Amino acid sequence: MADRSRDKIWEIARRQSAYDCSCAPEDFLAEENRVFESYDNEKARKYLGLPHICHLVSYGSNVVVSGQAALLPEIERILADRSDFWQCFEPRSIYRLNQVLAKVDARMCFLSEYFLPDKEEIFRWQDVCACELRMLEPADFANLYLPKWQNALCEDRKHLDRLAVGAYERGNLVGLAGCSADCDTMWQIGVDVLPEYRRRGIACALTNRLARETFERGLIPFYSISWANIRSMKNAVRSGFRPGWVEAAAKGNSFFA
Repeated sequence: MADRSRDKIWEIARRQSAYDCSCAPEDFLAEENRVFESYDNEKARKYLGLPHICHLVSYGSNVVVSGQAALLPEIERILADRSDFWQCFEPRSIYRLNQVLAKVDARMCFLSEYFLPDKEEIFRWQDVCACELRMLEPADFANLYLPKWQNALCEDRKHLDRLAVGAYERGNLVGLAGCSADCDTMWQIGVDVLPEYRRRGIACALTNRLARETFERGLIPFYSISWANIRSMKNAVRSGFRPGWVEAAAKGNSFFA
């Protein structure tokens, strides 16, 4: 298992965000906002769809924007009107960004929060789940691409799903967490539990077990949520993850059709 201190984990995450945003890792540590034209990068997370139209990222010090060059001056002026970085993600800022994005037939779409593992907490966590947990390789979950497991596995990117863990009760699968190899150094965890089996610690047990296994394979697990998904946020924290960074992303209007 690779030695992954907290500082090293955050360094790896910022490096990945730099690939995603056409910038340098240290740009996320600056006090002032920074703006960059977006370019394609083979090292970026596979699902992002570069180059970005407008993409905002913050690790808590500033906002880094990557997007279409023609839009960046106006976007930069909007963000400069905010007295603190987090205000750039408020609805009033999003509405103003949408006015700019309308020029290229686009609008803001995703507001996401990303969590990074606290390695000590991950390995300190005590499994209290009563279900049987089984590690699954791709051949084991090939037939599990079903709507009820859509957060754990991705039908559109099956080739990136590398590892999963299932929770079984009396031989029946009641919960599933999966890891997607979204980039070279970091695997993203998603989890689903059948409604009638929720609030029993199954999601935490699955998420934590998969995070441990990801570490054992020399990679960094990460976890993302929509800002409105309080239930998933609680699961991340209980499983040993901590807030890492936030993102806001635009998509073309055709995406909403």
